[in-house]
Amino acid sequence: MRIAVIDGQGGGMGKVIIEKMRKEFREQIDILALGTNALATSAMLKAGANEGATGENAIVYNSKDSELIIGSLSIIMANSMLGELTPKIAEAIMNSKARKLLIPIYRGNIDIIGLQTEPLPHLVDALIVQIKKYLGGCEYVRS
Repeated sequence: MRIAVIDGQGGGMGKVIIEKMRKEFREQIDILALGTNALATSAMLKAGANEGATGENAIVYNSKDSELIIGSLSIIMANSMLGELTPKIAEAIMNSKARKLLIPIYRGNIDIIGLQTEPLPHLVDALIVQIKKYLGGCEYVRS
């Protein structure tokens, strides 16, 4: 199972996600850290990603070959992350056949009605539950 985690700026959210995924699934999944900048990619690699790549072309290229794409809601919004998330990146992620698991955190002028505000650790716990559901009890889920 190839899972791409996409983050930008300092990579803090991606780091938390990868640490939790690595703790839960150990080496049973292949985690690809895709950063909009080198700092984000580096933080995610230090958190336990198997591989990492940086920049628009790397994200566009690898989005099509991933089975799951994980990140904040902003990874599908052009010009988010203070402009780091380009329209081409947002389009590639949305056009990917990968299942997208998005955490509803976005710093901008968009409100998602009906969502409750939760701290990042609670959202990442809910993300792990969704990954397990997606994997459907196959060999990747430890007991």
